[in-house]
Amino acid sequence: MALAFGTDLTGKVAVVTGAGGVLCGMFAKTLAEAGAKVAVLDLNEEAAQAVADEITEAGGTAKAYKANVLEKDSLEATHAKVLSELGPCDILINGAGGNNPRATTTKEYFELGDIESDTISFFDLDQKGVEFVFNLNFIGTLLPSQVFAKDMIGREGCSILNVSSMNAFTPLTKIPAYSGAKAAISNFTQWLAVHFSKVGIRVNAIAPGFFVTKQNEKLLFNEDGTPTARTAKILAATPMGRFGEAEELNGALLFLLNNAAAGFITGVVIPVDGGFASYSGV
Repeated sequence: MALAFGTDLTGKVAVVTGAGGVLCGMFAKTLAEAGAKVAVLDLNEEAAQAVADEITEAGGTAKAYKANVLEKDSLEATHAKVLSELGPCDILINGAGGNNPRATTTKEYFELGDIESDTISFFDLDQKGVEFVFNLNFIGTLLPSQVFAKDMIGREGCSILNVSSMNAFTPLTKIPAYSGAKAAISNFTQWLAVHFSKVGIRVNAIAPGFFVTKQNEKLLFNEDGTPTARTAKILAATPMGRFGEAEELNGALLFLLNNAAAGFITGVVIPVDGGFASYSGV
């Protein structure tokens, strides 16, 4: 990556939540390549450490931290460590999130007889499962923002980047809680951008289309590696006809964090979706 698309983050401290995963782990590595010192946060400390090790082995600066984005005490304790070991946060990537099978219907459409069948219909969605999905995505973005944005007040070039989804624009079938939670993230991004506009903190989001991750792999591919029927529908609705490659999120990521290039941009949600949002299906 040629100087990280022209974005130089030397001297910046970047905090990335959910950084033990595929996409957010890549974000952490990309920020390190751009010169940032990266705090790699994840509930899975081993996964976070693996990402931090990759960064340091490549010559970057990173430290792994176990943190629960749903517990403010956990985040406050992590914040204290980051301050001591890396310095005050300049960039916060709110990447922690995900779906849960308990908040997912079996079928796309409700049909007569589904209540008596063994499928999970809308009426069978588990309240605690739905609450978990909303909390993980929305509260898991709000709490880290409360904790780490305090470092940014009154300092130049600071920003928050949230991870929304194409679900936020048009809800996908089967996953009402996840779609609703990501819509909340997009709305919260706009709200927070306005709220922090007088103290110089920019707040934006990226909305990935369809990328293969550990979380959705089983929905997209059968055990033998062949694509599922859902994959066929996704690709048919994506004009570019393929899944995105993780690295294709880096351009939007680094552009929005580049204060020289995007210093007057706040409150936007940028789709990175291969044309999915533009295609009507005909």
